[in-house]
Amino acid sequence: MLKRLFLALLFMAPLTAAAQLPDFTELVEKQGPAVVNISTMQSARNPLLPQAPNLQEDDPFYEFFRRFIPQPGPGGPREFQSQSLGSGFIISQDGYILTNAHVVETADEITVKLTDKREFKAKVIGADRRTDIALIKIDATGLPAVKVGDPNKLRVGEWVLAIGSPFGFENTVTAGIVSAKGRALPQENYVPFIQTDVAVNPGNSGGPLFNLRGEVVGINSQIYSRTGGFMGLSFAIPIDVANDIAQQLRTSGKVSRGRIGVVIQSVTKELADGFGLPRPQGALVNSVEKGGPAEKAGVEPGDVILRFDGKAVASSEDLPRIVGATKPGSKVTMQLWRNKTSRDVQVVIVEMQDDRSARQARRGSKPPAAAPSQYGLTLSDLTDIQRGELKISGGVLVENAQGASARAGIRRSDVILAVNNQDVKSVEQFNQMMGQFDKGRIVALLIRRGTNSLYIPFRVDSN
Repeated sequence: MLKRLFLALLFMAPLTAAAQLPDFTELVEKQGPAVVNISTMQSARNPLLPQAPNLQEDDPFYEFFRRFIPQPGPGGPREFQSQSLGSGFIISQDGYILTNAHVVETADEITVKLTDKREFKAKVIGADRRTDIALIKIDATGLPAVKVGDPNKLRVGEWVLAIGSPFGFENTVTAGIVSAKGRALPQENYVPFIQTDVAVNPGNSGGPLFNLRGEVVGINSQIYSRTGGFMGLSFAIPIDVANDIAQQLRTSGKVSRGRIGVVIQSVTKELADGFGLPRPQGALVNSVEKGGPAEKAGVEPGDVILRFDGKAVASSEDLPRIVGATKPGSKVTMQLWRNKTSRDVQVVIVEMQDDRSARQARRGSKPPAAAPSQYGLTLSDLTDIQRGELKISGGVLVENAQGASARAGIRRSDVILAVNNQDVKSVEQFNQMMGQFDKGRIVALLIRRGTNSLYIPFRVDSN
């Protein structure tokens, strides 16, 4: 009897485990029709074929180019069409669709295909490169629309599901779990990505990420891959971020973001110790825009921004998102850490302009002879011309960096501006300042590198 009972329990165990796995069939049946396939066409010229200049018939060189580089007729070999595929999802019954900006930004023609095989030409209402969100519209009514969820309620380890068109295979369903939340990616300062292990491939871009309640919680946007295919790391834009962008695009055709005019970096444990912070947190200000909102509010290089408009700044990645989401013209309170104490300042947010190219500062005339220092540094004083062109009043030039300084991240041609927020005026002064610290003490060196500034934690040690 006991043996039979044991065998019965043994065979039931797999069934019990299987019963606990989620069933996605009802979700796909209800929400799948709101997911669309997006194909785009772009016209381009073949760069490998010779191109004749556009000349008038009375130009003396017209006959030469006509004879040796004939102009093709319409649809000639120098013109070709390139096609790309992506995904999207309907957010309103009157035909508004969300997708990625990179899916449609270069398109001459956009075609949207529904699950019932109907096809529509779409127009772009607006696109935002910084968040990779685009809003497009088709001329239709009574369409199935998705339900929108709250990505803030997502939990790491929770099941999620993606529907899209990887490699053109329409309405492909893949599932996985939430691997992480609030993930920051290089050059992506305005999106706290949802990381999943849902299989996402080229063609999934712009498609929805669903939770088990059938609610869209994100837009599949990127993968991390060394092969070009899925490797277990995919990233989705939270739907609340996307909806805010879509609303602005629908209302005004553009996105308005706030800025305060600072350049920031992360606070490492070593820098936190140097600034007397209880723990690594906040965003370290390494330069302040002259005449910008932060300078007017009294923000200085070396300040650590701990809170902004009542929101905690846990890391430097948080600040651009919080400031960017703040309405231009608003006056908000910002909490700073300076000289081992916190203080509040009031800052007025201004609107972020289009991306501007930075002008590289030029070096002036030959500086005075380099002077050896400790810690593997060879330093020289800057000339007045160099300081004028760099728009700085002090600093010393790094002619060479070896040993401890190189390991800390200091490079040749860096300019050391300050030590623990005390300005450096000369090589002699720098050596005197460093000589006052005990062996093993970590200090924060403010470095000017090109047009940017950054803090480098440096451990004082004997040479």
